[in-house]
Amino acid sequence: MTESVPESSAAPSADVARARAEIAVSLPAPLVALWKVTDGLMTDAGVTVYSARCIGERNTTYEVAQYAPGHILIGDNSGGRGFLLQADEPNSTVFASDLGDLGPDDFEVEAVDFMSWIASLRSDHT
Repeated sequence: MTESVPESSAAPSADVARARAEIAVSLPAPLVALWKVTDGLMTDAGVTVYSARCIGERNTTYEVAQYAPGHILIGDNSGGRGFLLQADEPNSTVFASDLGDLGPDDFEVEAVDFMSWIASLRSDHT
């Protein structure tokens, strides 16, 4: 089952604005749409979609702008793998990568787009 983290309320608009400022590239519309419903997700299997409040810090910590320019780290699997989207692509493929090696040459396709990935998280864990 997919659950909200830390709660099921929408992301505060101030947190979304801060995320936009901290990321310095365009936030994909499907991610922002999710935040209008819930401020991040965590599945029972440990897959997390970051909240608007913490996405900037996660991208800074993993130096995404340096190692994967044009991408945004949007979550992880609680086991060292991160999930990324292309920043300026509204229908971006969801990529998976080892968090210690965020070079795009090593990305693996996790899902064809963000919304199908979110749907797969729900169906895999219900």
